[in-house]
Amino acid sequence: MQSAKIMVGTTTGFDPLTMHTIEKKIKDCGLSFGFNTVGITSPEPFYRDEKATIERLDRGLMDGLPWYTKDRVRKANHPEVLLPDAKSIISVAVGYLSTENDEIQESTVPRGKIARYARGLDYHNILKPKLRKFSEQIPVIAGKPVRCRIFVDDGPMNDRAAAERAGVGWFGKNTNIITQSHGSWVLLGQIITDLRLKPDIPLKKNCGSCVQCIIDCPTNAIVAPYTIDNTKCISFYTIELRGVVPRDMRHLIGNWVFGCDICQEVCPPNIKALAGSEPAFEQRQDLSSPELIPLLYMSEESFRNRFRNSPIKRAKLIGLKRNVCIALGNIGNPIAVPPLITILNSSEPLLRLHAAWALGKIGGVITRKALLSALSTEQDDSVSEELHLSLKDMSEC
Repeated sequence: MQSAKIMVGTTTGFDPLTMHTIEKKIKDCGLSFGFNTVGITSPEPFYRDEKATIERLDRGLMDGLPWYTKDRVRKANHPEVLLPDAKSIISVAVGYLSTENDEIQESTVPRGKIARYARGLDYHNILKPKLRKFSEQIPVIAGKPVRCRIFVDDGPMNDRAAAERAGVGWFGKNTNIITQSHGSWVLLGQIITDLRLKPDIPLKKNCGSCVQCIIDCPTNAIVAPYTIDNTKCISFYTIELRGVVPRDMRHLIGNWVFGCDICQEVCPPNIKALAGSEPAFEQRQDLSSPELIPLLYMSEESFRNRFRNSPIKRAKLIGLKRNVCIALGNIGNPIAVPPLITILNSSEPLLRLHAAWALGKIGGVITRKALLSALSTEQDDSVSEELHLSLKDMSEC
């Protein structure tokens, strides 16, 4: 999905006596469309962020995301490239914290976890129309033609750098933007425009000496304040990765099957964060703690139907089932053995491999027989290796 452009003529100068009124009207307009925070900043390049991100790329901390190139980074940090003659950036944030209880209740069946942002409708489909309508009102408010270009996070725009400089929030050490009202449970959007507006002042707040997110990340993905190693992040493994999850990472993923919220859950400003007011972000079905075993039996058609207009479709069915296998292995409930054995005999090597690992974690006589039987007929070398390792793990227990 490409970022949208709205071209309505051009701008020529401004009357400084009317700018405060225009800025207030623009912010009020943004709030009326459901955005919880609206800030304004200048279009100067984000040199600090550009340098830091290129350093991350050079260190291999963004490995696994081939589309995240240095050219993309440079473009993202130069708003004047994204909209020639840009004069201002309007940054918005909308809260997505649901009012639903997100605690996993006592249950006799294994349940997983899904990141909060993915429990409602796909935010791209919600924010883009809002931003488009918002941007269409800007020339009306300004009383003259205005050019605008809108972005959610699927376009080459550094949304967090813009939000920080516009005073929408401050950078957390987990790299999330933290707002004063809704914590880091926010989704960001921007409008780059050639209408000159007075910039807001960045917030003076910061995380201080707090390093709770760094301490509590189970995979040690936050390798330093404001620096994440993508190759250790649970969200990367459960959403972006299309292949095998490294064996030494699987036990650290717990029962997360799409995304991860740990670094946000332990963030002190999030304790009193306000719930969002957008109905589209309210939890769908049982997505705070879905039953896992039914997901293993899901067909492509049922996957498309259940997760239509949901961020979860990004993982694809095979990725979701892979994640479910890992979660079931970590939970260790023997009730999962029969469905995992079914997956062990499926046609997908990726799923057979992770089912073998999960069965090895659960253990038991039936499990050992299933692994030995699978090993006698397995043709895929990587799956055979996993079967050997799982049997070895069981023998050492």
